[in-house]
Formats: sequence, structure tokens, C-alpha cells
Amino acid sequence: MVDLAVADGKLHVNVLGADKLWALKGSLEIPLEHVTAIRADPAAAKGWYHGLRFPGTNLPGVITAGTYYHDGQKVFWDVHRPENAVVIGLSDESYDRLIVEVADPEAAVALIQNVSSNG
Repeated sequence: MVDLAVADGKLHVNVLGADKLWALKGSLEIPLEHVTAIRADPAAAKGWYHGLRFPGTNLPGVITAGTYYHDGQKVFWDVHRPENAVVIGLSDESYDRLIVEVADPEAAVALIQNVSSNG
């Protein structure tokens, strides 16, 4: 799971607990102008194939974490429970998308949308 925060014009994605080991990454910082979209999307996190894993962890039904390449896109994953997944679209970043689990998907979407509409 990750914690999302906005400060200093950036989206801070903090990977929590042992997921840092599974995802091989502790955090990401993305300028808000590079965030193109965010949506709660449990369907995006379901299924068994998420692309070519490099590097990362995939235990079907348990965790998908790390960097994956799928359909020509580089995607960062950190999901245990698909029902709490959000998809964050990016531009001009090393990742094309982030698919991450958050505690409250609706609050995460509102956080980004409110900052984007006020900025």
C-alpha cells in the first residue's frame, strides 16, 4: 500500500512497510503538472497478467509490486487488494502509469482532483 500526499507542487507517493522490499522502491515524487489523470479502478488491478516484471514481485492473489512493462508502457505497481486500487496517469515521467493501493481510493482521487482544479 502507498500513502499519497501533495506538497510543494508535487505528488509524493510513499510506499509503506514491507512493500518497499517487494516493490524495490520507497517513494516517488512527481510534479503535479505531470499527473494527467487519477481514478479509482479495481478492475485495472485484477487479473493475473500485469506485464513483464522488471524488477518487482508478483504472487497472484497476494501482491503485485514493482516495475512492469505492458503494451509499451512502464507501470509502477503496489497492490494487495484490487478494490483499493487507483490508477494515476503520468506524462513526461519515467513511468507512464502508477497502479497503487491506497487506504481510501475516493479520498485519493479527491486529493489530486482538488489540487489540480485549484492549481
